[in-house]
Amino acid sequence: MSASKLLIAALLPLAVAACGEPADTHPGQPVTHRRAAFEKILHAFEPMGVQLRKQQYKAETFLERAKELASVKDGPWEYFGPATNYPPTHATAKVWSEPRQFESERQAFLAATDRLLVAAESRDEKNVAAAYEAVHEQCRSCHKAFKEQ
Repeated sequence: MSASKLLIAALLPLAVAACGEPADTHPGQPVTHRRAAFEKILHAFEPMGVQLRKQQYKAETFLERAKELASVKDGPWEYFGPATNYPPTHATAKVWSEPRQFESERQAFLAATDRLLVAAESRDEKNVAAAYEAVHEQCRSCHKAFKEQ
């Protein structure tokens, strides 16, 4: 391979990375923090769904994930301040223009995660599956209304 082709091959990943999302340079980086908090929620939540979808329910493991979800469920909300609607956010302007609806969705999510923990503590797979689906539906509802698709 020629030197110019090697150089192009080496620089291509850097060029692609440079085309990504803008950095969160605002004081305190609220968008970065809320995205990281949502990642923690997903990290706790998704393995529970894998267990249920693959019919590999393990009550103790599921309970540990439900406890983890309960411990991180409040993480992102404080970072939705009035001046945090800027790139690289994926939140829509409706978060700030419809604060009552957003709060209602938030409260519904928190309540659903509480019910999931109670169901996980029961170790009853049928109840667990229904509670998991309720949280999943609540996530979808909020994302549909308040997240860019």
